[in-house]
Amino acid sequence: MKEKKMSTLVAPKDFSPVADAEAIKKACQGWGTDERAIISVLGHRNIFQRRLIRLAYEEIYHEDLIGQLQSELSGHFERALCHWILDPADRDAVFANSALKRATPDHRVVIELACLKSPEELLGIRRAYKFRYRRSLEEDVAAHTTGDVRKILVALASAYRYDGNDIDKEMAKSEAGILRDEIHGNAFNHEELTRILSTRSKAQLNSTFNHYRDIHGTSITKGLSGDPANEYLEGLLRTAIRCIKDPRKYLAKVLRTAVNAVTTDKDALARVIVTCAEKDLAEIKELFLKRSSTSLEEAVANSTSGDFKEFLLTLLGSEDN
Repeated sequence: MKEKKMSTLVAPKDFSPVADAEAIKKACQGWGTDERAIISVLGHRNIFQRRLIRLAYEEIYHEDLIGQLQSELSGHFERALCHWILDPADRDAVFANSALKRATPDHRVVIELACLKSPEELLGIRRAYKFRYRRSLEEDVAAHTTGDVRKILVALASAYRYDGNDIDKEMAKSEAGILRDEIHGNAFNHEELTRILSTRSKAQLNSTFNHYRDIHGTSITKGLSGDPANEYLEGLLRTAIRCIKDPRKYLAKVLRTAVNAVTTDKDALARVIVTCAEKDLAEIKELFLKRSSTSLEEAVANSTSGDFKEFLLTLLGSEDN
């Protein structure tokens, strides 16, 4: 049986990091930057190849490739391309910092990192964050949040949960009841839900969520939809649960929301595509198509433009590039 393709990246098996570094340098010389030439190289290289290109570029030209591209490019295309070159943990640290520094912090990015990543990946992100910003991720999360939102986000960002598949069914049943009592008791801060979400393994949590549905006849996310006064807090909790229950379905929804907004959320669009292109973007594309009237490639083509559009379509494996 043929293994299903998860990645959308089309990368060559044989390549020369020196030749690629030289091609990029050539594209940056002269009166105008040849953005398409840069995309044709970096848009078709996997993480290991991009690392070697960056090393070769620094060795040959004594300058950092990302610094060079930042001086030559601009806007969403520059940010997306530079994020693509970064190692995943460093990239995610940048995403977290950028989200927290916004005038209105995007707390959902922190939840995505805390709940979509494996424990080892999250630990790597925290290390990369500390190395890059000389502060801990938890410290900055606490500095940009208050009250019960702070408790939830710091707990999730600090988590190092068990990553195995072992399940305690009695615990799942018991904690499903605890969550039901807390949610329907209108507990404002949801301390028990925060504790359970930030300490239990994902396998254990999914068992608890299934018990909740079986016992109470509704999903836990619908149970969290009843208090308008507490909608923001409960919205963050719903996001965490959806990330844990079905990561790809959650990310497909992030993409749909991004392209269907009055003004396209280019940051969210690029974040998902850049992060998932080498992992499971093919399956996310299928889920997107099932819930939309167009393919993800068509949606990106219709909601973006210029070099940014060409780069995203390249990562999506579009045959038009």
